[in-house]
Amino acid sequence: MTIKMSAIALLSVAALSVGANARDQIKIVGSSTVYPFTSYVAEEFKATTGNPTPVVESTGTGGGMKIFCSGNGLDTPDFTNASRPMKASEFKICAENGVTDITGMMVGFDGIAVAQSKTNGAISLTKEHLFLALAEEVPSKDGKSLIKNPYKTWNEIDAKLPNRKITVYGPPATSGTRDSFDEMVMEAASKKLDAYGDKKGKYKAIRQDGVFVPAGENDNLIVQKLTKDTSAFGIFGYSFLEENGDKINGADVDGVAPTSENISSGKYPISRSLYIYAKNSHRGQVKGMDEFLKLYVDAKMIGQKGVLKTIGLVPMTEDELKKVQAAVLAKTKLTEAMVNKHTILP
Repeated sequence: MTIKMSAIALLSVAALSVGANARDQIKIVGSSTVYPFTSYVAEEFKATTGNPTPVVESTGTGGGMKIFCSGNGLDTPDFTNASRPMKASEFKICAENGVTDITGMMVGFDGIAVAQSKTNGAISLTKEHLFLALAEEVPSKDGKSLIKNPYKTWNEIDAKLPNRKITVYGPPATSGTRDSFDEMVMEAASKKLDAYGDKKGKYKAIRQDGVFVPAGENDNLIVQKLTKDTSAFGIFGYSFLEENGDKINGADVDGVAPTSENISSGKYPISRSLYIYAKNSHRGQVKGMDEFLKLYVDAKMIGQKGVLKTIGLVPMTEDELKKVQAAVLAKTKLTEAMVNKHTILP
């Protein structure tokens, strides 16, 4: 009799435990760049389904991946936003912590804007200008060795640029925007400079003397800083430039303006894809996850005429969207091979 009662008691505890663990509110972390898009979908999800509004936190892409990959329990996030593809190292940490069934979704495209106060005139910068302004070490005048970055004003880098103090507010090291900037600007520019030796094409060390100011994961704060520190530049996602066009404008980079058309075509040299990753193990346990993804991937949301375009998202083509929709609805499992190819599609 005692054994039977114990078994019943254990089953009751297990049932209570399952009930206690089930959640009816979706939890999302990750990229500050993707944050406004996911937040919009979250509000629309609440309005159209009556479910609780998903909790969306702006932790940065790297920070979001760390939390997302920390475990598979329902005390961990269901989704993470990312302004770059998941890294192989992150995929490995996820797997080690039991997060082995993930589906990735491409949200659309974004450009990294180099913006300034509208009180300044139009300016055109190159990747090399940006690199020389921000690198911890730069080539000496003879180009044969590296020296600590001496540049204080833009015209010291190029006489055609204004005599204006170099101050750049940008993303911290945990940010996907920083990862993308490092790869597409810093490392790309260093490929052309022999002085970096075996670091050529890999150099991304940012100067630590106060010229570059890490401004946290809230890109709106950088916009606010530019309206006060009018000589400075800020680095953030294109959507924030689009939303604040009355206060700031974007510098041309390598002669190309940061516009929706130039980003979607790939002409703008600092363009990238945006993502959201889902734990398939939570789908079915957390109320509304499938419905949330179905809404997010809908053409009315992220398509060529989708509402997210109005707040700065650069949509993918119709063909690309159909492939993404199919992968998301089929719960396509992210594999190591897909991660290594920087894709969410098999």
